Amino acid sequence: MRQHVPVSTIMTKDLIKLTIKDDLTKAESLFKHYKIRHIPVVNGVTIIGILSYTDLLRISFADAVDDDEEIIDTTVYNMFTVEQVMAKKLVTITPETTIKEAAEILAKKEFHALPVCEDHILVGIITTTDLIKYLINQYN
Repeated sequence: MRQHVPVSTIMTKDLIKLTIKDDLTKAESLFKHYKIRHIPVVNGVTIIGILSYTDLLRISFADAVDDDEEIIDTTVYNMFTVEQVMAKKLVTITPETTIKEAAEILAKKEFHALPVCEDHILVGIITTTDLIKYLINQYN
């Protein structure tokens, strides 16, 4: 396996983003439409948080089996803001951080995505899924 490969080679660069003015219904729609599990929350080009699909599930009645489940979720989503639900204490990395270093961080922490920043500007995101795909490609 190649050593010292930077995360910039596998990170997602074309990002779906939210702002604190967006609502959680929009967030859920983006998660489902793009089939993603993490959305950076930005103020301009600066990351201020990250919202995961798991964050939404924690506050919704995801296990409710009801014909009105969508209505229930919307009501719950209206009780919270993106800023209240997003993770604010972020660990960020740079594009030059190696894939191995990113994997080590994710293996030790309880989250599954790392924002990639250059001079405090969000330039990408790397997730555990990206790392798994990279590992699989090493065996092809």
